Amino acid sequence: MGKGESKEMTGNVLTGNIIYFRKLHDKAVIPVKGSKKAKGYDLHAIEDVEILAGEWALVKTGLCWQPEDDKVCLGIRPRSGLALKFGVTVLNAPGTIDADYQGDIGVILINHSKVDYLVSAGDRVAQMIIEGADDVHIIESDTICKDKTERGEGGFGSTGK
Repeated sequence: MGKGESKEMTGNVLTGNIIYFRKLHDKAVIPVKGSKKAKGYDLHAIEDVEILAGEWALVKTGLCWQPEDDKVCLGIRPRSGLALKFGVTVLNAPGTIDADYQGDIGVILINHSKVDYLVSAGDRVAQMIIEGADDVHIIESDTICKDKTERGEGGFGSTGK
């Protein structure tokens, strides 16, 4: 069976697409949905980051990922509560994380408000949508993100202007 092909359910075997995540930091949280029918998975900050009014900052999640199917990518989207209550949103929404990116998944947040905003370690900072796959299963693995891809940990404009 090739990467990304649907799997049959036999006993305790998973069906669908498997997406592996690895914790790169002890405060990292494996993404989970807020509810059973939710499309987005919550991404959490691993460190405190102050975002000054009108400024932006990179917030790290302490996670790397590897999909079984290399046609799958992650879409990083704002959390509506952060936007409505605090004027904080994802700057490059939706952000895209390609299947060959093996670095720490980061979220660029911008503070559109007139007051500084403190992201605390553990805060939910964005939603992650898995694009190009249905029936997804997220599995924690400590063996991924060790094989070098052409892109590796290069992100945020590393492939050109």
